[in-house]
Amino acid sequence: MIAACVAVCVLACAALVHAEWAQRPTLRIGAKLTASAAFVVLGTRGVATTEFGSWIFAGLVCGAIGDAALLGRGSRAFLAGLGAFLAGHLLYVVAIVAVVPPADWLRLAGAPAIAPVAVGLAALAMLWPRLGEMKGPVIVYVGAICAMVIGALAIARGGVLGEPRGCVFAVGATLFFVSDLAVARDRFGTRAFANRAWGLPAYYAGQLLIAWAACP
Repeated sequence: MIAACVAVCVLACAALVHAEWAQRPTLRIGAKLTASAAFVVLGTRGVATTEFGSWIFAGLVCGAIGDAALLGRGSRAFLAGLGAFLAGHLLYVVAIVAVVPPADWLRLAGAPAIAPVAVGLAALAMLWPRLGEMKGPVIVYVGAICAMVIGALAIARGGVLGEPRGCVFAVGATLFFVSDLAVARDRFGTRAFANRAWGLPAYYAGQLLIAWAACP
């Protein structure tokens, strides 16, 4: 099942990148929904086994909903997608809290915890003049994803899930963070295919790794 989900997601993501480049809307819709469904199906393996897996699955579902929302091009579609992804990040945070108390996150994560905060603040500073009315929602979103990455680092460095699941989860969370930078640049900076060319593979790889890490 794992191999099948990964294969479907990888092939669908490749088709999605091609659809973005060739500007083929029908292929774009089908490929994106297929790739998202693949990581959700993979996440079902952790639902009935642990509380951590159940919360992660809920976050994966929110991610898929966000993907569907972003198939639209307008502001409403973007806001719907942002809300769904924010909910997903918060659910991942709840999953992390289920296995590591927040008070221990910085101690366990150590110096690497500085990286997501520094990158998040730098991205906010660069995009700030273009955010307009989105400043508040984007600040909340950046805070949520930074918390998620720091929590994931705490899991990995604290050996909470065991190896290699802890490291896989941290890498997945980091890739999700990276993909969000591509989305932000495409939305508020320079809209270009290049953003999607690296952002989409980073996103789907991240979600696959998060889903896999939730499966004992």
